[in-house]
Amino acid sequence: MDPDARTHTPLAADEATTVRAFLDYHRDTLRWKVSGLTQEELARTLPPSTMTLGGMVKHLALVESNWFEVVLDGAELMMPPFDAIDWDADRDWDWDSAVHDTPEQLLALFDEAVARSDKLIDAALAGPNGLDTLSVRTSRRSGNAYSLRWILLHMVEEYARHNGHADLIRESIDGQVGD
Repeated sequence: MDPDARTHTPLAADEATTVRAFLDYHRDTLRWKVSGLTQEELARTLPPSTMTLGGMVKHLALVESNWFEVVLDGAELMMPPFDAIDWDADRDWDWDSAVHDTPEQLLALFDEAVARSDKLIDAALAGPNGLDTLSVRTSRRSGNAYSLRWILLHMVEEYARHNGHADLIRESIDGQVGD
């Protein structure tokens, strides 16, 4: 992926457009960081961490499904394959299992999660409350619902954090650097 093909963030736009653009920019950045790598390269670690780029892609697909399908929309289960995992047996299954997936499988899973999330975001934004739409599920800490605004900003934070990790791992694989 050409880094210049990433979604551009507007310098002046309404709040929903701006936050969505930042989320899409970070999604595109992750795609860029893993583009052109082999299954073996996606499984490489940067010791002492066990984090891999493939695990990161799978993890962020899970995070998309959890926040938008389960928390925001109230689904009972996350999207496949996450819905059939014994999370008590392996709390890091998304990270651990990615070494067995091809780049095509990982990106297809990620792209499906993003597409499913975008449909739910679009529906919420089209509703009467827009960014103030409240989640069906509530916070375990406070018992309060999350606003769509909070979820979107949290997702930007989640991607930004992991894209920083991705920068370091990618550089250790083939020297590619960039924001």
